[in-house]
Amino acid sequence: MIGALYGETLAGPTGGRPRTEIEHADGSITPLWADDWRRLRPGDASLIDRCSGPTLDVGSGPGRLTVALAERGVPTLGIDVAPHAVRVARSAGSLTLLRDVFSRVPGTGRWTIVLLADGTIGIGGDPSALLGRVAELLAPSGRALVEVQPPGRELRRERVRLRHSRGCGHDHQAGDWFPWAQLGADHLSGIAAEAGLPVAETWSCGGRWFATLAKAVES
Repeated sequence: MIGALYGETLAGPTGGRPRTEIEHADGSITPLWADDWRRLRPGDASLIDRCSGPTLDVGSGPGRLTVALAERGVPTLGIDVAPHAVRVARSAGSLTLLRDVFSRVPGTGRWTIVLLADGTIGIGGDPSALLGRVAELLAPSGRALVEVQPPGRELRRERVRLRHSRGCGHDHQAGDWFPWAQLGADHLSGIAAEAGLPVAETWSCGGRWFATLAKAVES
């Protein structure tokens, strides 16, 4: 879903450069990377390099990663719940569906890679449930590539909403509140293992933190 926020930024009213932020229930604000959604973010290459087969990008937004993977010849499908983001992704050449990750997803049980980038580990406010679903989507030897918060941040469940602003930020438009979650790299292991996706690797690149979760092989 967070990936979709970049698409929603593009849909804002005209007149001034839009800025999209996450507003937390405690009043704090987290800015989003929305200046140029087409440009790869620092750290993106480390994800792309690990996509070794058919890839499902969950919460793909306007298609930054799906387009980059397609240009490399990697079979990739993006799914997102934001209609505008899906339209933008398709116009950029991305194969993207308007779809909730918990609904019917093509290729279930056959994906080599599932991407959860740009904070999408927070979808639904329950990382355990989300990773359980990801395990269902993956092939027996599949892997999930997950972006997480830096070490030292415990699981935080909350409600957030999107806030669009222009100019110096006095003109705001806020959306509805929805459940979200954040999770630090050092607090992922237990949740991932319970979902059948033990942590195989963690790394940091471009100021961001990631983990590879390898699907557990049933004996």
